[in-house]
Amino acid sequence: MLQDMFQGLMVGLAQVGATTTEITESIANTAATEVPILTQEAASTGMLHFVAQSDWVGKSLFIVLLLMSLASWYLILVKAFLNYRLKTRSRKFLREFWAASSLEQVENEIATHGANEPFAHLASHAIHARNHHARYGALKLEEKGSTDSFVMRIMRKVIDEETARLENGLTLLASVGSTSPFVGLFGTVWGVYHALINIGLSEEVALNKIAGPVGEALIMTGLGLAVAIPAVIAYNAFVRTNRVYLARLDAFAHDLFTFLTTGQPVNNDNDVTTTQPPVRKPIATEPIVDQQVGVGGAPIVGSN
Repeated sequence: MLQDMFQGLMVGLAQVGATTTEITESIANTAATEVPILTQEAASTGMLHFVAQSDWVGKSLFIVLLLMSLASWYLILVKAFLNYRLKTRSRKFLREFWAASSLEQVENEIATHGANEPFAHLASHAIHARNHHARYGALKLEEKGSTDSFVMRIMRKVIDEETARLENGLTLLASVGSTSPFVGLFGTVWGVYHALINIGLSEEVALNKIAGPVGEALIMTGLGLAVAIPAVIAYNAFVRTNRVYLARLDAFAHDLFTFLTTGQPVNNDNDVTTTQPPVRKPIATEPIVDQQVGVGGAPIVGSN
């Protein structure tokens, strides 16, 4: 009798072990089939999936935003490097200019090293204009008038040229900062419209069928803001930098004009960035406007 009970117990344990093995294998098979499904669902969402599934309008808007971003970042990096190099050269020239013993020495230094920045360019043209008008007089119609007026016109022309050169590329940054959010918004509206159309044509309407396409379409708005924000920040920074630099150039022009017309050096403390003449005559024809813009093209009032 005990032997029969022992055999029955062993048979029961064997059946339980077999059942456990079957359950374990079933769970493993289910997990193995669900992992590729989840991976496939994760791969079927995101920006790249949205771009791949969109029509030619969505792809065109994505390419436009990508080109805007590349162009703005190229200008940001190039202009930042050029502005740094320009400031370094300007400090060096102003230091050498005020340390020179005469204008002839300044002219020789410019002829030797070249006028590779606005301050040297302005000084070279002003000295040459003064010497040319004093030696030959008014040979052409543009040279009519006194020496002072002729030198003033030449300096004003040089300042206008340098202002235009410093502002080169800022129009593109302002355009990118003001238009890219609306380009991204248009892409979002276009994507949501087509997503809702596809949902309306489908037989089953579920939350995952709505949230996925609409969420993908919203990526275009985020992409537009990601393009616009660096462009706007860089534009405002460059406008501020140019305003300060041109103010120093204008102050130097007043000092140089006073020295060329009176033959007396202006009072300065060998400061390489600012000069303060006793009397200033107007050089620049238009005031420098420091108008900054925000994302979407809205103006920001204030200079700091």
